[in-house]
Parts: sequence; C-alpha cells; structure tokens
Amino acid sequence: MTTLFDKSDARTGGITISFGERFANSDQFDSIFKEGMALVERTASYLDGPGRKEARLLRGPVSVLYATESMRLTTRLLELASWLMIRRALKAGEISADEARAKRERVRLRAPGRPSHVKGFVDLPEGLRALIEAS
Repeated sequence: MTTLFDKSDARTGGITISFGERFANSDQFDSIFKEGMALVERTASYLDGPGRKEARLLRGPVSVLYATESMRLTTRLLELASWLMIRRALKAGEISADEARAKRERVRLRAPGRPSHVKGFVDLPEGLRALIEAS
C-alpha cells in the first residue's frame, strides 16, 4: 500500500493516507478504467478480425514473432483489466479491502516491453505494432 504521513496531524502522531484508495475513488480512476478497458476491447477486436487475417499472410520468423508478441500483449492487457476490475470492485463495495489486497497480490502488472528492441518488430503488421505501443 502506498502511504503518506499527513503532517497536518503531526501533534497526534499523524495518519496514514492510502493513495490507492484515494485514486480508486477519483474521477481520474474512472477515466483510466474506461480507457484501459477500451484498449482491451480494441485489442480483442483487432486480434479476432484484421489481425487474424494479417497473421495468415506472415511467413517464417515474422509469423513466430507475431504469435509471441500478440500473446505478450494479451497477457499484459489481461493483467491490466484484472487490476482495474479489482480496484473498481473495491470502490463499489463489492469486495473488502482485505479481499482486494489478496487479489492484487496475484496480479502482477509488468513494465511495458520495449518493442524497438525486438528484432523484426518493424516487420509486424501496423495494427499490432500500434496496440503494443499503446499498451
């Protein structure tokens, strides 16, 4: 839990403020939730439609790279969606803080990959590259 000592209460020993809780209850969280879930939906739509067609046209190492990078992207976005859903459930009172904490321990948000360092990244279809860079 990210916390901050509230100096305004220094006489009584201070209080702990949970940034995660404040963030989850903010308008900014609602905006990020919508944006994150829209990215998940856009990615699913691409991979099930145009991405599937584009992947069939790829050959050799680029075909393997497409499979690898699309799987990595899907995994990352599922982790993001899980994290967002846990925060939203806590905000809505659907789960307790302890339940949210236990669930968050199972969800590991990884740092975004560095696509420019992936050999052959520029050979991937533009749609997949754009989604990877957006995540």
